[in-house]
Amino acid sequence: MTELVHLAVDGGVATITLDSPHNKNALSQQLTGELLEHLESAGTDDSVRVVVIRSALDVFCSGADMSEATTVGMGVGAQRMVDVQRAIVANPKPVVARVAGPVRAGGIGIVAAADISIGGESASFALTEVRLGLAAATISLTVLPRLTDRAAAYTFLSGNPFDALEAARLGLLTLTVPDDELDASVGALLISLLKGVPQGLRETKKLLNRELLADIDARGKDLAELSASLFGSPAAQEAMLAFLNRKKN
Repeated sequence: MTELVHLAVDGGVATITLDSPHNKNALSQQLTGELLEHLESAGTDDSVRVVVIRSALDVFCSGADMSEATTVGMGVGAQRMVDVQRAIVANPKPVVARVAGPVRAGGIGIVAAADISIGGESASFALTEVRLGLAAATISLTVLPRLTDRAAAYTFLSGNPFDALEAARLGLLTLTVPDDELDASVGALLISLLKGVPQGLRETKKLLNRELLADIDARGKDLAELSASLFGSPAAQEAMLAFLNRKKN
């Protein structure tokens, strides 16, 4: 089986790269399983002080794997999305998301869960769940705390795409930079983070994420069950199959 998520450690930085070109980094069971394994490895590796999540493709993440959702269901997949967000939020190392290209639906949960997210200006975002008879249930755990109530209502209910500058204005991205400055900006941030003493980074992250982590633990299972039930509903199955058929044609 071809690996869909790669882990490389160099100079105190663990880089986790999403690399699933056949479905544009959709959140399949294999991809989320490998992502969880690499997050755990980075978190327990004493040589690692910072974690970066990025894509090898020109798409950061296309959201849920609808092929799986319309065949094997989302009982496992929905809980995995809760687990991925928790693994990022609870990781003892700061997690940085390097965001380039489109980010859709569930992928936005990764961006929101990261401690710091830097996006290139051509990155685009959309919470498209409502257009498929779904709700952004599991990722609401990390996305809602980043947004104002008004921004959440607009992005969740309309499903409209928004660009990286808007994402930063709304609070989803920490910073938006020109595409050709993305790697330099991430590099400069890593230099700053690596100056932190591991204990200081760990304890500061705990302070920052205490309430968010408690909420994930309190509501994650219920939201995963809600998400799975919505994915399995006739309305959502019909909408997803129509979407998949349009892609084939």
